[in-house]
Amino acid sequence: MTSVLDDLQWRGLIYQSTDLGVLADEIAKGPITYYCGFDPTAPSLHMGNLVQILVLRRLQLAGNLPLALVGGSTGLIGDPKESAERSLNSKDTVAEWVERIRHQIEPFLDFDGQYAARMVNNLDWTAGLSALDFLRDIGKHFRVNKMIAKDAVSARLHSDIGISFTEFSYQILQGMDYLELFKRYGCRLQTGGSDQWGNLTAGTDLVRRVTGESVNLLATPLITKADGTKFGKTEGGTVWLDPAMTSPYAFYQFWINADDRDVSNYLKVFTFLERAELEALEAETAERPFARAAQKRLASEVTTLVHGKTETEQAIAASQALFGRGTLDELAPATLRAALAEAGLATVTDPQTTVAALFKEAGLVGSLSEARRAVTEGGAYINNERVTDADAPVPADRRLHGKLLVLRRGKKTIAGVEYA
Repeated sequence: MTSVLDDLQWRGLIYQSTDLGVLADEIAKGPITYYCGFDPTAPSLHMGNLVQILVLRRLQLAGNLPLALVGGSTGLIGDPKESAERSLNSKDTVAEWVERIRHQIEPFLDFDGQYAARMVNNLDWTAGLSALDFLRDIGKHFRVNKMIAKDAVSARLHSDIGISFTEFSYQILQGMDYLELFKRYGCRLQTGGSDQWGNLTAGTDLVRRVTGESVNLLATPLITKADGTKFGKTEGGTVWLDPAMTSPYAFYQFWINADDRDVSNYLKVFTFLERAELEALEAETAERPFARAAQKRLASEVTTLVHGKTETEQAIAASQALFGRGTLDELAPATLRAALAEAGLATVTDPQTTVAALFKEAGLVGSLSEARRAVTEGGAYINNERVTDADAPVPADRRLHGKLLVLRRGKKTIAGVEYA
């Protein structure tokens, strides 16, 4: 087995494959061209997609040729869900999302040099295809009895909602992708998530039926959380790669809050750290879990990969400054607001609102009397300075960036206020 497959195996990134021995032999012969597809069913990719992007990168670093496919045509149809029919997005919306997703993937791959990556769009080979040609040249190679055995299709067929012919045909379109990339670029490997196995095999079957050639598949496992909650979800919803949809601060906090039981696995899957360093972090977590060294390294590495060094430094600075271990004035307005939004951000309109009322409005106390008691006992802070007068308004010049206040009760309970 080649070293890159050994590494993927050690990182827990191989769940299922067509034949690892055959794949290892093909990689050993020289660069193999491989691809992974991403459908624009939302304006941004999310944490599950990041697993696949990083697999593309790992294989490229090992000296192979990546094709990153953004599905301009499959995104118009939608992969069948087991629960319900998808709502179809307009062609203009899908085209916009294709471009946004392309820009998200591109920084992870090298597009120059000996192992240069390519971005491809399956709309290029489907837009001009007539329905008759599609049915005659592609559809004839698919067997309905096998298509209905796919998990999502089978679940829908046995439900009250059924499944449309449109979504039923999705696996034919995805299978066609592999055939086209095989013909155009000599692609011999497709990677994807294990939940896509039925769609992945549609491609290998089609390539074999049309060309007589056998090609490869490699599926990663679904990433899970030890507490049973869904990976890549927070109370605020999905963790997106787009900073406008999940701020870099919130992204950093997602990783810093990883459970001790999960952090070792996440470091293997989402970072490029070597085995020795990962094992050292794992040992430190076992010996000194309170230090959270593994979580800090994980959050720093992944946030830097996705959002860059500057945003990561701002997220770390915000984490420290909110609790009095840094300077609030040095935080960028967007970072500070994002941090306060995560903690809980209340909006006030009256500039004469008292300190006690601000603490109540922000949810740090249940009543004005409780707020006054917190101030009297010395446990109320605004912008990391202890408050002494509960019934006075906060002067305008105390507001950060002209409109924000950081409220803290005790050492660890934070909230924010924004003046409208």
